[in-house]
Amino acid sequence: MINDKLPSIYYGGDYNPDQWPEEVWQEDMRMFKLAGINIVTLPVFSWAKLQPSEDTYDFEWLDKIIATVAKEGIFLCLATSTAAQPAWMSRLYPEVLPVDIDGRKRTHGSRVNFCPNSRVYRMFSQRLATKMAERYGQHPSLLVWHIGNEYAPHCYCNTCASSFRTWLQKKYGTLEVVNRVWNMSFWSHTVYEWEDIVPPTNLNGNNRCFQGIALDYKRFMSDAILACYQGEYDIIKRITPDIKITSNIWGLFNGLDLKKWADHMDVVSWDSYPQMNEPMSNVAMRHDYMRGLKDGQPFMLMEQTPSQQNWQPYNSLKRPGVMRLWSYQAIAHGADTVMFFQLRRSVGACEKYHGALIAHAGHEHTRVFQECTQLGKELQMLGDTLLDSVTESKVALLFDIDTWNAVEMTSGPSVDLDYLKQAQKYYRAFYDLNVSMDVISPLSDFSKYELIIAPVMYMLKPGVSDRLKSFVKQGGTFVTSFFSGIVNENDLVTLGGYPGELRDLLGIWVEEMDALQPEMTNRIMMNSTFGELHGEYECGLLCDLLHLEGAEALGVYGRDFYAGMPAITRNTFGQGEAYYVATDPEQRFLEQLSKTICERLNLTTAHQAPEGVEIRSRQKDDKTYTFVLNHNAYETAILLNVGSYKDLLSHRVYERTLVLEPHGVAILEINS
Repeated sequence: MINDKLPSIYYGGDYNPDQWPEEVWQEDMRMFKLAGINIVTLPVFSWAKLQPSEDTYDFEWLDKIIATVAKEGIFLCLATSTAAQPAWMSRLYPEVLPVDIDGRKRTHGSRVNFCPNSRVYRMFSQRLATKMAERYGQHPSLLVWHIGNEYAPHCYCNTCASSFRTWLQKKYGTLEVVNRVWNMSFWSHTVYEWEDIVPPTNLNGNNRCFQGIALDYKRFMSDAILACYQGEYDIIKRITPDIKITSNIWGLFNGLDLKKWADHMDVVSWDSYPQMNEPMSNVAMRHDYMRGLKDGQPFMLMEQTPSQQNWQPYNSLKRPGVMRLWSYQAIAHGADTVMFFQLRRSVGACEKYHGALIAHAGHEHTRVFQECTQLGKELQMLGDTLLDSVTESKVALLFDIDTWNAVEMTSGPSVDLDYLKQAQKYYRAFYDLNVSMDVISPLSDFSKYELIIAPVMYMLKPGVSDRLKSFVKQGGTFVTSFFSGIVNENDLVTLGGYPGELRDLLGIWVEEMDALQPEMTNRIMMNSTFGELHGEYECGLLCDLLHLEGAEALGVYGRDFYAGMPAITRNTFGQGEAYYVATDPEQRFLEQLSKTICERLNLTTAHQAPEGVEIRSRQKDDKTYTFVLNHNAYETAILLNVGSYKDLLSHRVYERTLVLEPHGVAILEINS
């Protein structure tokens, strides 16, 4: 439980009372209570108001709004306001401002617009965090601390260059090692002094020239930004050791080493903003990724919009029922909170058209407010039933930020190769089967899974191949794909033949990789029926030309000069099996391969649902809560497993068949 002061799902979001006159606050409180809001996040972007000058702090207005909120029995997620520095800081200390990848010094403006290595920024941010923790740390309404906001600033200034060299000295020790791991003999780029090392920017070529430098700079920047967070965290934790601390991740992105960040968060929180037409499997994968960052612990849905965004190309409204549906989807995948940005719609600037609980109309007689009120009542009714429940998965998707960056930076083999999209394709195959998946990192514990999927496992970090071999030897099943096992953590090719350290596990040797032009395709021809797989399937993007070294070919290529060469293989390794998909197949192939493997491992779901219906479960003590989510815009019937089930939302009892309205939700437990 995030905090036992509020034994129910946190329901609320970002509130910016400093943007409104005080007479509006009381009306906001009335409407918050009406909607069932039990927590507000404030003041995320109020540094300028909290510290109007270098030596002046003003907390009186914050005292007043905190007292107003607390009087209504609403709890606090208290933010340190350090995501956007005041103008006076940028003016008096211009070294705070970052330099972009094109070498341009930024001016004051926007948000998260600071150099993460600036000592001035860190000093002032830690001072503010100290004052806030000392002033509000013992407040009875405080539930959680929120440091910064959607961290992501990358900087290439001289301060960062110097700090990068120091970071490298700690990591590698000597220039001899740096020259070796970066392969600096290439193009005569050997460095002789630490000062020879400069950040990789568009002033000295692009990041595809020396991937080793670019990868390390990404890692360095993630560590530098983490140090900003950590500086505030340590202060707050010392003053309020029993209060959870977090920072909201702005999505599944490769700008930060999110697994490393999660190790320094008491609870993971993130902001979910899908586009209207985005596959719901992608959203589910992001939820599962956030849950996996702390090895299955529940996470916070810190932000979502009640209705629409303001920053997407097409900011469509969430159709009736969708906000509720997507909120329960987050809970189904491990969220213990449902929180919004924002609670009252801004009157000006770039977020004035971002959705909110309270619209510009200023009253409760809106569709969005009524839907939020319905959800609030349901969450109150559920109480602590779902809190701290966990997801138990036997299947894992191995996903790595470093690998994502390395694939993105690599100079070949195809500009169309997208690591994230490949992961999403494989995830979707299991999502459509309603087979629960954890999304894990190479550092995660493999032993609790029966099946691990690792598409485009381009980079192998030290020890990972040995752990995978141990996993398969002991009976696990492993699936990977083309462009795997190619390089080490510094993007140096593992010599001796692809897929490097995975070669004996997979029982194959990849001799060449053919990058197909966008208009080109090939075919996978199954040698015989293998479970659901039979006949022919289209493939493209990349085609590995491989030789068998103990594995068997389940299917071969149907075209080009390598027609007849293996396109999908299976290798027995110890007590388990390892599969290799040598090309990028159509989705139908992955669906049938996934179903086949799941049936072989007896990992199929108990309930039978048509397309567009998502089924996920959370466990708590000896009870299982099964979420049935109808993503269809029409009524849908689900065939239930034998037994009697009670819906926690409608209190109806179902046997054999459950019919859900468009965008409907049910949370089932066995009716005893």
